[in-house]
Amino acid sequence: MLLARNRNYRLLFSATAVSNLGDGISALAFPWLATLLTRDPVLIAAVAAAGRLPWLLFTAPAGVITDRASRQALMVWSDVVRAALTCAVILLILSIPDIEAGASNVTVWALAALAFLLGMAEVLRDNAAQTALPSLVDKADLENANGQLWSVEQIMGSFVGPPLAGVLIAIAVPMPFAFDALSFALAAGLVACITFPERAARAATQSVFRDLRDGAVWLWQHKTILQLAVLLGVINAATAGYATLLVLYAQEVLGLNAAGFGLLMMAGAAGGVAGGILGPHLVRRFGGQAMFLGAQILFLADPLAVYFTSSISIVAVGLFIAMFASVTYNIVTVSYRQRVIPDDLLGRVNSLYRLFGWGMMPLGILAAGAMVSLTEGAMGREDALRLPFAVGGVVLFAMFLYSAARIRIPPRR
Repeated sequence: MLLARNRNYRLLFSATAVSNLGDGISALAFPWLATLLTRDPVLIAAVAAAGRLPWLLFTAPAGVITDRASRQALMVWSDVVRAALTCAVILLILSIPDIEAGASNVTVWALAALAFLLGMAEVLRDNAAQTALPSLVDKADLENANGQLWSVEQIMGSFVGPPLAGVLIAIAVPMPFAFDALSFALAAGLVACITFPERAARAATQSVFRDLRDGAVWLWQHKTILQLAVLLGVINAATAGYATLLVLYAQEVLGLNAAGFGLLMMAGAAGGVAGGILGPHLVRRFGGQAMFLGAQILFLADPLAVYFTSSISIVAVGLFIAMFASVTYNIVTVSYRQRVIPDDLLGRVNSLYRLFGWGMMPLGILAAGAMVSLTEGAMGREDALRLPFAVGGVVLFAMFLYSAARIRIPPRR
């Protein structure tokens, strides 16, 4: 078993588990905190978009840094910075006289600024972690390694984290952020214990622009990976938009409190765990191309469930199916990318890929918030909250049709 025989991977796996537990707690605590401060969907979307904006602005230079510097050091210091910034969120909460009464727009924008800084550290840390994995496991183990990492991310980030956040919020609003800060500190310690293989950090013999150009030229010449990057960007823009508003939908349509919302998120996590466990076997059995297309059809379960029903159980099933599909999709595409991109270019190409794939998310989030704000007067609040799910579903189906016609995942060698 990979975890039993590979100490370094075991430490990375443990750090991922701890860090994602904190991420899962903040995934519920951050939007819930935003809804305590304001009910304005545009401001709530702005906080969420701020956390994703670094994927648009900072991803490309982060790739250069990843290839030039020690990936281990980048991971450690990024988690240390995230711990410090999370402590700053706690101080911001404590500065509000009565959080139940809401807060000024200045406070909301301060929260957005902290979310932006946390996002910058996340970009650097995640890019370093994903580019480091191929140096810690054999290429033949990449599907299993990615499947296990996606599984533990879902278990800790969505299955354990959100309901725990609901309990912690009920005790005191700052509690989940305190737990998050501790998780980042522990993750930094675990990564520091990993013994990375010898890899000379590439000297800065040319400008950042030329480094980025080298990565961009490689990406442009490999059309399948370029197509996957653009495809992921459109998918993530659509899904991030409606996912951000799920917290308002859960509160106002489903009538859930923080603990109930956390339990709903567990359904998605269970699907993610199932995808992480079964995904590698399904890819080997049916092939990467079949699972790549099948996953995209299953993405539709989430927006369709929310748009057409107000049933908590049906929405939960939709979340389960969509997250199963998401993890399976990632196992196929991330493993393919890690196998094909040369190590000395992996940080830059990976960052440019994620610039497309994740950089579109803040645009989708802001568009969804504006969509609700502009239509709720004419459609009513509930129908306006459902609208981004309908639009997102149409976009996802269009991307499936494009993928079926134009994109081919080469068989594993």
